[in-house]
Amino acid sequence: MTQQRELEQHCVGVASLAAFLSALKGNMARLPSTAANFHLAIVLCLLHHLINDYLLADAAIVEHTFHVGNLSVQRLGQSQVITAVNGQFPGPKIEARDGDTVVVHVVNLSPYNLSIHWHGILQRLSCWADGPNMVSQCPIRPAAGTYTYRFNVTGQEGTLWWHAHVSFLRATVYGALILHPAAPSSYPFPTPHGEATILLGEWWNVSVVDVERQALLMGAGPNNSVALTINGLIGAGGGGGSENSSSSSSSQYELAVQRGRTYLLRIINAALNYELFFKVANHSFTVVAADACYTDPYHTDVIVIAPGQTVDALMRADADPGRRYYMAAQVYQSLANATYSAATTALLTYLPDASGSDDEQPTLMPTMPAFNDSATAQSFYASLTGLLQDGVPLHVDTRMLVTFGLGATPCASAQTLCNRTLGSVAASMNNVSFQLPTTMSLLEAHMRGAPDGVYTRDFPDRPPVMFDFTGDAMAANRSFMLTSKGTKVKTLRYNETVEVVLQNTAVLGAENHPLHLHGFNFFVLAQGPGNFNAHRHVRKYNLVNPQQRNTVAVPGGGWAVIRFTADNPGVWIMHCHLDAHLPFGLAMAFEVEDGPTPDAVLPPPPPDYPRC
Repeated sequence: MTQQRELEQHCVGVASLAAFLSALKGNMARLPSTAANFHLAIVLCLLHHLINDYLLADAAIVEHTFHVGNLSVQRLGQSQVITAVNGQFPGPKIEARDGDTVVVHVVNLSPYNLSIHWHGILQRLSCWADGPNMVSQCPIRPAAGTYTYRFNVTGQEGTLWWHAHVSFLRATVYGALILHPAAPSSYPFPTPHGEATILLGEWWNVSVVDVERQALLMGAGPNNSVALTINGLIGAGGGGGSENSSSSSSSQYELAVQRGRTYLLRIINAALNYELFFKVANHSFTVVAADACYTDPYHTDVIVIAPGQTVDALMRADADPGRRYYMAAQVYQSLANATYSAATTALLTYLPDASGSDDEQPTLMPTMPAFNDSATAQSFYASLTGLLQDGVPLHVDTRMLVTFGLGATPCASAQTLCNRTLGSVAASMNNVSFQLPTTMSLLEAHMRGAPDGVYTRDFPDRPPVMFDFTGDAMAANRSFMLTSKGTKVKTLRYNETVEVVLQNTAVLGAENHPLHLHGFNFFVLAQGPGNFNAHRHVRKYNLVNPQQRNTVAVPGGGWAVIRFTADNPGVWIMHCHLDAHLPFGLAMAFEVEDGPTPDAVLPPPPPDYPRC
């Protein structure tokens, strides 16, 4: 029977029936001695591959070519040169089905280093295609540098997106990545009559690369964007919260619907630095997925979405068809004393209907929450539950307490505009301000087995000092305010279960931080205000139907607990998706070792893998 189990495991591990038969022929001596066991093993293998071949019968190769270069666009009454893909802003939408292989040839014609991240794609055994600069690859060089990203869509359905993962280029280099169920599967909710992709973003009237460079030279946060966008367009109210005189209905995105029908809105927050409220006047939503993970139906009239996150929401077109309605996005500010409150709009119109009125009526604007309405934001984030297909792992191998937030560090010599008295803003996790390597990507060093000089394996499981992380006295604790710099990773054994308490701090003010983990979806077991207390808060864990995410918005002055299984070999960064915080060091990385079988080992890099 032991031999039979070995044969079954080998059957599951090989890629095709032909490969199995070839292996079978070469290993006759190891087959079970009894004919019954032999035939049983053969039948199990045949069934495995027949089922697998059936599931993959309709799989396709979805292939695109991205030419990344300069594009001149008109916004807010002036011309601006941006970096864009294939002359489009936002960039091309990629659509695939579960089981498909996605191949994207990237040609970098821009003047900047470039990499593309496929946000939320699990990249099982394809960490080389993940995309974060100097983590999974060196950048694609300017002047026609190329790299082909190739990855499989495995067990994923819903709304994801892709974006640049170098500098602030993500402000304009992004697009939707839609994963449909494999035929003949369908959604776990009533099929909508139509779909619309809503990409929310930010806009600057200057080069975003210059915006980041100025911030780093000063050791301070970047200048605010001047407008919000919906599908790349700036509607009424788009310029810093005031009416934008250069905008008109013709310059806004417009969604036409038919009364009585239901539409799936695929909402993506592609903004660099701001969480957003989203509403449609006189309409409500049923949230059915978040970060391409199905949720229990959640009814609401407002959606709150952090940078990096996606929300799939059903909207019933049941309002007066004789009117037009604004959909609006507005900045949510969790930081005390913040004043930036930009908003923008798009139009929702009804197709002509016999019952509709011919009278022109004013377009209705939704009543938005206050820009600092943390109660509404946290209620939305904490209310989602998961429509789970897999159970929550109950046994935990590794527990971590990771404190994170903003602090200070002495000005570097290159920071010529930095205030030498106050120092530079720094960000850290467990008091380590993450520094990207410069000579080789983390993944290449990992694969070579030669991390020396690139990274160290000593990221701490706990902060160096324990005290009131979120209290008013936090800022006075100078020992925690000053951070150390390093490129430290946490090494995980293959398939171990990890629980991380993410504790927000208030050194330079309490702020909601969206933390994104590459390579995994995780369960959000609990979240709340103040300091995490294991004796009280473990009892509040949702181990039945927690939401799954790849990006969690950790409450300002609060905490969240996530749990995941490290079953994907490679090096995976976890970082704040407020892009202003990444270059200041609000990141760390997990190094996941190979597993014990061939199908749990990261393959070598592709031949065109970019080198530093």
